[in-house]
Amino acid sequence: MDTLRRFTMGLGLAAVLGVAGCGAGGDSGGGAEAPLSGRQPPAVAGRDGDGETAARDDPQSTFAVDVDTASYGYARRLITDGRKPDAGAVRPEEFVNAFDQDYPEPSGDGFAVRLDGARLPEFHEAGPDTRLMRVGLRTRGEDSATRADATLTFVVDVSGSMGEPGRLDLVRDSLHTLVDALRPADSVAIVAFSGEAEVVTGMRPVSDARALHRAVDALRTRSSTNLEAGLVAGYRVAREGFREGRTNRVIVLSDGLANTGDTDADSILRRVSEEAGKQIALLGVGVGSEYGDALMERLADRGDGFVVYVSEREQAREVFVNRLPATLAVRALDAKVQVTFDPEAVESYRLIGYENRKVADEDFRDDAVDGGEVGPGHSVTALYEVRLTGEAGAGVRVAQVRARWLDPGSREASEAYESLTVADLSSRFDAAGPRLRMCYAAGYFAEVLRGAGAVSLDSLGTVARRAGEDTGDRAVDDLASLIGRAAELD
Repeated sequence: MDTLRRFTMGLGLAAVLGVAGCGAGGDSGGGAEAPLSGRQPPAVAGRDGDGETAARDDPQSTFAVDVDTASYGYARRLITDGRKPDAGAVRPEEFVNAFDQDYPEPSGDGFAVRLDGARLPEFHEAGPDTRLMRVGLRTRGEDSATRADATLTFVVDVSGSMGEPGRLDLVRDSLHTLVDALRPADSVAIVAFSGEAEVVTGMRPVSDARALHRAVDALRTRSSTNLEAGLVAGYRVAREGFREGRTNRVIVLSDGLANTGDTDADSILRRVSEEAGKQIALLGVGVGSEYGDALMERLADRGDGFVVYVSEREQAREVFVNRLPATLAVRALDAKVQVTFDPEAVESYRLIGYENRKVADEDFRDDAVDGGEVGPGHSVTALYEVRLTGEAGAGVRVAQVRARWLDPGSREASEAYESLTVADLSSRFDAAGPRLRMCYAAGYFAEVLRGAGAVSLDSLGTVARRAGEDTGDRAVDDLASLIGRAAELD
């Protein structure tokens, strides 16, 4: 592969402050709204509209990065409960990004780019010239002790539906644990909403932990779900408590089942846009066996944040105690990826997932167009199916991949790029690294749940199980077990 290169360009940019996750807009997967700007790829002739794009017709694929994982978390909950998720709520990129990767870290802010791939396994129904290509990005990690102080406004759903076990009780436990884990100089406010919104406690330093714990204990379920009222009040409190030089966040905890007030994500966020001003990012934490995935994902996307889903106390504590404090800083703002395929080597390609993260190719360097916001130590992965021409030699370049982002301090734009050749995609699947095989299992598991038939769940379970053995990662073992449970539901 080519050596990683970077160049930095000074630009006059608006001030931006974000949170780890994707800030690109788009449909949540439920079909409620149109995707982001960007032309839809033309289907390859004879492929019956399967989403493949002919490289000679359109050699570029551009998308906003995404670190959301809620789709996998909610699917895991449903399958564990004996139900399959709706196909429209399954987003393959969130399945893949739910797992740790082994990408190298860059030395500074922004991304290191890693490209690899392999032949598809023999059981995969594809032609002999089809390959799996993985695009990997990673940001530099950070010790939570050295991060900037945080000003956090929690907007907590206390509607009647949150009374189900695993909802408000899980939220209260998580908030208690987080208050004890934050630093004394951090600040927390809590807003509760049901039919109306109530400021349970204004912005308080975490050093006043006793008062914050009392506020958490005071959260009780009430009536309907007016998410609009909760967010409007939450952003008002966040703006009043806003501090320059700190990380300012609104964190909404809800089952997403809004039934009162405005229930459209874009309309809600338009109401709070003046308070947010791209300086207060939105993190969504979803709970509940019945979960409004579409609304929560769109809120997080449009609010320059990300969304996760938790259903167990161990998961919730991992998010609130380990992930949240360690990722309050920002490494890259408005990050996008553009992959340029060489028609000499590539007949066609297909990006697996990211349908609602597409960006018009010409907007890749338009920094007024939203990308994704990514925090410390985050990995972003995209998988492509690439059909080679069958004529190109091993040294012919398949694709060049560029990542572009804004520096969180200077707001200057930077790019990093890598490329790979036919030889880089020619190894046997069973000889590929375990994390690549894990990505294959996670991504195509999502594809099967969406109705694609190129591979069986039994075969994917075997791949995941072996990847789990090779990585020693319990989360990958859990993926293998989950695929097995899904197979039993057929």
